[in-house]
Amino acid sequence: MVMNRIFKNFTFNPKNDILSGLTVALALVPEAVAFSFVAGIDPLVGLYGAFMMGLITALFGGRPGMISGATGAMAVVMVHMIQQGNQVGLELANPVENLGLQWLFITLLFVGAIQIAAGIFKLGKFVRLIPHPVMMGFVNGLAIVIFLSQLGLFKENVDGTMQWLQGIQMYTMLGLVGLTMAIMYFLPKLTNKIPGALTAIIIVAAITIFGGLDVPTVGSFIRDGGGTGLEGSLPSFQFQIFGLFESISGHWSLIISTAFLLAAVGLIESLMTLNLVDEITETRGSGNRECIAQGSANILNGLFGGMGGCAMIGQSIINVNSGGRGRLSGTVAAVALLCFVLFGAPLIEQIPIASLVGVMFMVVIGTFAWSSFRILRKIPLADAFVLIAVSAITVWQDLAIAVIAGVIISALVFAWENAKRIRARKSIKADGTKVYEIWGPLFFGSIQDFNGKFDPKNDPESIEIDFIESKVSDHSGIEAIKNLSEKYIELGKKIKLTHLSPECKTILLKADAKLDSIIERSINDPRYHVVTDLLDQEV
Repeated sequence: MVMNRIFKNFTFNPKNDILSGLTVALALVPEAVAFSFVAGIDPLVGLYGAFMMGLITALFGGRPGMISGATGAMAVVMVHMIQQGNQVGLELANPVENLGLQWLFITLLFVGAIQIAAGIFKLGKFVRLIPHPVMMGFVNGLAIVIFLSQLGLFKENVDGTMQWLQGIQMYTMLGLVGLTMAIMYFLPKLTNKIPGALTAIIIVAAITIFGGLDVPTVGSFIRDGGGTGLEGSLPSFQFQIFGLFESISGHWSLIISTAFLLAAVGLIESLMTLNLVDEITETRGSGNRECIAQGSANILNGLFGGMGGCAMIGQSIINVNSGGRGRLSGTVAAVALLCFVLFGAPLIEQIPIASLVGVMFMVVIGTFAWSSFRILRKIPLADAFVLIAVSAITVWQDLAIAVIAGVIISALVFAWENAKRIRARKSIKADGTKVYEIWGPLFFGSIQDFNGKFDPKNDPESIEIDFIESKVSDHSGIEAIKNLSEKYIELGKKIKLTHLSPECKTILLKADAKLDSIIERSINDPRYHVVTDLLDQEV
């Protein structure tokens, strides 16, 4: 029974997982190479990084079917440290080339440790705090970023500068991209037995190879970027810690700060991807387990000379839409990627870039939340602003900054809206006691309005503040009650606080034990009974 459950978790449908894994592996090649160039490192480092990230997270990650590898979000963060490391290496008494790459490997060890700690302390659950408008803005911005990144593949290197393809080359490229997209769109309507993406890549590659078409290929893309090709050997243990202390001295702050930033970017992108795949597959993954797997994979990259990385939304969507729902799909993708590098480089280098661009364009169409256009006028203005802002910041800056900004904006809007809900109903009892019946949440945002409801100098000698319709939410609210009570007491007036929650009473008494005399402990509460108070009376 247990073995059967483990097998089903590893693969729901072996054929679909294998075919979708091969499709993802083909799409991973140009992505890993491109992000290697962004970071300023050898393409093989990016490819090995994608292999190790993909394998570890596929086997031990937070959910089956999700794909990890070298990503642009992390490459952008790496590049500054790598450049500075290379500069330091050239200035040493015994110059060291590519010292920045060695610094990267050390940094990845810290990245992994931070991410594993996040998983151990169960910080992955905080992804649930991301509001839906932020999620929609994130996927929209990401779709735009993927689209824009593909436009660079419509250019060629002319005398050291990248220029748009011209004439027949551009028309051929567009035609092959369109053919790839058409196959991916119409094939699933005819049969679901073979993945549309893989079929499209094979057909378009066959047309270009046997038709003798001169189009940009994976091989030409690598060479235009300054690389020599895909062919390589197995990654080896490259971390030489004792020889690096001299070069790192005085630069630990850069390495540690970069490590924290890389860890944060990686976790945010991975957990957001996990949420998105959860919605597509209508299943639920484990964010904490994903944190630990990501951290372990980054440590392995640091030890064996890989670029590191995190979850890849585009490739994850390709995998899921192609039928890859088990861990086998990610495992096949990672192993196939390594096999391409070791054994299939000449063949893979002939794959036309147009076919891979077409696949990514279909990912863009599938990723973009088209419904956001329809609901923009139907949702609150603040949510619409957050959705648009997150999309724009994702394109302008990067994913991590966009998500953090979106969460902050949403939190501030939530706090502002709730701050305006504090109310005080005023009435006078037969004995002349003035009653303030508080309604609404009392927290840092509503303190000013709360204090404005009272008039200690002109109020009668006896005051009752009733919190039956209010909840004190934070320490700021506690302090507001304490300070208000002290004002009435200093004026020699009697004040009684009624219907406070047990937690609020406890914290108030910790702040000032003298307040015990003004807190009502009656159990005659028309709304609820406090069990602890009842037990105290029985004792």
